[in-house]
Amino acid sequence: MTHNLFEGIQVFVKVVQCNSFAEAALQLGHSPSHISKVVNRLEARLGMRLLNRTTRTLALTPDGEVYFQHCVQLISDAEQTLKLLTHQDNKPKGVLKISCPVAFSLDYLRPAVTEYVKRYPNVTIEWDLNDRAVDVVGDGYDLAIRATTKLEESTLICKRIYQCRTLVVASPGYIARYGKPYHPRELTKHHCVCYSNLKTPDRWEFTDQTGKSFTVDVRKRVNCNHGKMQAAMAIDGVGITRLPEFYLVDAIKDGQLEVLFESYLQKPVEVYVVYPSRKHLSPKVRYFIDLLSEQLAV
Repeated sequence: MTHNLFEGIQVFVKVVQCNSFAEAALQLGHSPSHISKVVNRLEARLGMRLLNRTTRTLALTPDGEVYFQHCVQLISDAEQTLKLLTHQDNKPKGVLKISCPVAFSLDYLRPAVTEYVKRYPNVTIEWDLNDRAVDVVGDGYDLAIRATTKLEESTLICKRIYQCRTLVVASPGYIARYGKPYHPRELTKHHCVCYSNLKTPDRWEFTDQTGKSFTVDVRKRVNCNHGKMQAAMAIDGVGITRLPEFYLVDAIKDGQLEVLFESYLQKPVEVYVVYPSRKHLSPKVRYFIDLLSEQLAV
């Protein structure tokens, strides 16, 4: 094999990240035609199409998606290795890019980030408050925080840092107007505010006092992708909602929301920090994960 195994990889990754040959060319200091030729040669060498492109759009093929994910990790590992070998990686520094759900960021992650930036002044935090599960590798995040009752299979490294209850709640105003349900199956006759980021937002699972699990297909009045908005809609009396306890603590304490079905168990919400690889984990990431584990120990 006479060609360079890694030739074109960095150019290909930059094109995907920029979603543009022209922008990638600008950032890499080459002409768009040169960038296009490099990607064409890479595809020819691999014997597969990596990108579908027209005059207006650019999209990864299924093979391109797989190749891109591995290339991003390969470049990251190479950069970390170089830093280790040149002794430039002893203390946290650089940009730490994080994604975290909004409510968990405000109430739980914020104190950890505040302490982190005090301890490590050479790190800049790029903090994306987002309830959507981002593409950690493809979007260039160092780590993401995910709250879920069931963690999907992934090649990412996952470390549990927190656990809380899942609660079903309604406002006193809603209960006064529509009545209080005493069994989860009564939810089929009530208005519900659901979380659209779930695969089945209107299918809620419960466990009765005998340990038997059952699901209820609730009446979906509002479907939204933001937990804070769900809680706000429930407080306003729009409907009954189901959320991790960290969204609801203050509203329950202040009497704005009432917990329903306390004798029926639901799967707890587990909060994980997820990141691409344990190998050559940079100090900025490792120290942040250690601090989170320290402050949010389960």
